[in-house]
Amino acid sequence: MLMKNNLIDSLERILPRKNILSQIEERYVYSQDASNLPDIKNIADAVVFVESIEQVQEVVKLAAKYKIPVICRGAGTNVVGACLIEHGGIVLNFSKMNKIIEINPKNMTARVQSGVIVGELQNEVEKYGLYYPPDPSNLAVSTIGGSIAQSSGGAKTFKYGSTKDYVIDMKVVMANGEILQTGASTIKNATGYNLGSLFVGSEGTLGIVVEATLKLIPKPETRQVLMAYFDKIEDAVSAVDEIIDEKVFPATIDFMDKNAIQTVEKFFPSGLLTDKEAALIIEIDGFLEAVKHQSEIILSILKKANASAIQYSTNENEYNKIWKARRSSMGACAKLKPNVTTDDVIVPRQNLAKLVLGIRRICEKYKLEVCMVGHVGDGSVHPQIPIDYSDEDEYKRFKLAKSEIYDLTANLDGILSGEHGIGALKRDYIHLVVNPLALEYMRMIKKTFDPDNILNPYKIF
Repeated sequence: MLMKNNLIDSLERILPRKNILSQIEERYVYSQDASNLPDIKNIADAVVFVESIEQVQEVVKLAAKYKIPVICRGAGTNVVGACLIEHGGIVLNFSKMNKIIEINPKNMTARVQSGVIVGELQNEVEKYGLYYPPDPSNLAVSTIGGSIAQSSGGAKTFKYGSTKDYVIDMKVVMANGEILQTGASTIKNATGYNLGSLFVGSEGTLGIVVEATLKLIPKPETRQVLMAYFDKIEDAVSAVDEIIDEKVFPATIDFMDKNAIQTVEKFFPSGLLTDKEAALIIEIDGFLEAVKHQSEIILSILKKANASAIQYSTNENEYNKIWKARRSSMGACAKLKPNVTTDDVIVPRQNLAKLVLGIRRICEKYKLEVCMVGHVGDGSVHPQIPIDYSDEDEYKRFKLAKSEIYDLTANLDGILSGEHGIGALKRDYIHLVVNPLALEYMRMIKKTFDPDNILNPYKIF
């Protein structure tokens, strides 16, 4: 590997000096992500802000020549250690590659650079009456490149699918600096292997996505959100099944348990009913008359399903208030103790109640607080556990609980990530849910695409 000073000199021949960070403090802050670890053991050798595809290619060619790791970074909001620096290397920051290159209303597509913010893209396409549904909770800062790398989902996955369902083409810088185009600008493509599916969710381990063409859909005419409270978690889950059995398909069916409700209301008062065991957040969208019809059906189902109270939006302010409460759960949980962790486990919906109650029992066993939220329409649960990393005993109990939560998920025919990815934090557990032969083929794909293991090395497995 190049010595650090020689590395900086080499980078300066590729990039403007102002786009290179080399001070230890600068490298430290870009060597961690939102995974919230007790300590950072290794830091990057350099952080670079790229502004063009050509610059990305040159940096990668330099890294390939000297076998230097390259770790891509969007907003750094992932919670699985996907951006952690474990073996030095170059952090490739995409915040300056943030242009929406084209919005094509006729084709209903958008072509963007990797650093474009998801929420900003949504706002721009809506000016054309179009809609980009993927909505990770941190969409105000989450980038397209990051959401592609982690195969992000969000609340609206139940009806609309996740990021993987909207990526139709990508330009990818490979480990040798060459550019691979994965698809086309057409909505359908059955021409050869679907290479794009390899890169969505690959966490930057196979190639570096520098540009993406995304499918858009028509923007729904209107929307409404309902918040239904239950005295039993089982009743909340049963209500979800009954809604789906009636062939009503909301955009979102989200969940908050009692601890999450109480914690949000304590720190971000929103008028939530804190004596309830669980709540469902149900969003309906579409044509006005259809939304009215669906709302009537859902309200009827909720009442029959033992909902003890129901709130619903009648205007945009009320809509935003309910969603702000749901999206505040992580921030509220972070106020309980110095540190907070969140996870992402998912099971078939028929096993959802067993997962939620099982996680609660595990946390009680290890004397840990837990606030649970999730996207129950698709079986996804996010246990948010506040802890104090300076308390060695508590951290040990947390690690034991985490392992048991993964075992429980596997035993319920689930998987360890529906939308967050694996990164460094879950790689030791991936064998619980992925077939050994499948893992071997994943390693073979990695070796084929990145023979020298320079692209975000040792993540996922």
